[in-house]
Amino acid sequence: MRVSRIAIATGVAASTVLLLAGPAAAHVSVQPQGEAAKGGYATLNFKVPNERDQASTVKVEVNFPADHPLSSVTPEAVPGWKIDITKGKLDKPLEVHGKKITEAVSKVTWTADGSKIAPGYFQQFPVSVGQLPEDADQLVFKAIQTYDNKEVVRWIEEPTAGGEEPDSPAPVLKLSAASEDHHGGGAAAKPGEDDHKADDKAASAEGDKKETHAASSSSSDTTARTLGIIGILIGVAGVAFGVLAGRRRNA
Repeated sequence: MRVSRIAIATGVAASTVLLLAGPAAAHVSVQPQGEAAKGGYATLNFKVPNERDQASTVKVEVNFPADHPLSSVTPEAVPGWKIDITKGKLDKPLEVHGKKITEAVSKVTWTADGSKIAPGYFQQFPVSVGQLPEDADQLVFKAIQTYDNKEVVRWIEEPTAGGEEPDSPAPVLKLSAASEDHHGGGAAAKPGEDDHKADDKAASAEGDKKETHAASSSSSDTTARTLGIIGILIGVAGVAFGVLAGRRRNA
């Protein structure tokens, strides 16, 4: 009887823990393909899960940070989704590769056009961005998710200083340390440098072949001359021997 009571109590406690814990809510997030280095370029995937059992996601809006505007934002085409890009004037122009940029993308909107995110599924929306800021450790992209039942979920809360995740967190992109070439890799060769090196190697190899051929030809000519001279001497010796032999016979 006592064992049964303990088992029942344990089961109730376990059930309570499960009910209190519950499944963690999924939310819109952003992850780079590879590395997102400061001062470089990257391809970002905005992952949008469907959290509703009776509705589908038909619209996603991603707002780009105004405090760190990006000079280049190029979304990848997603089948079944229409893409709208909103740009805004910059208070302070950006200088990229010697050119001044006076406007930047402030928002990208994906609207269902023959497709949708059904319950139990998610969709990724890739975007190529750059140049990432060098004076920030992270970028916050506030997102708005709309369902076909007119429900709107705003993923716009920024992370707190204590590290606790808010109820509706905004997607946050962590930036890694800047690389030497600002593209996530080692120092890149200058344009055409590899071609010049290849041409130099080819020219050097061709020169070696010519020198070898010339040396071979020179050696062959020397041998031929030597054999010719020896042949002439043998011929002269033979003639002289014949003359002497004739004189002896006459004597």
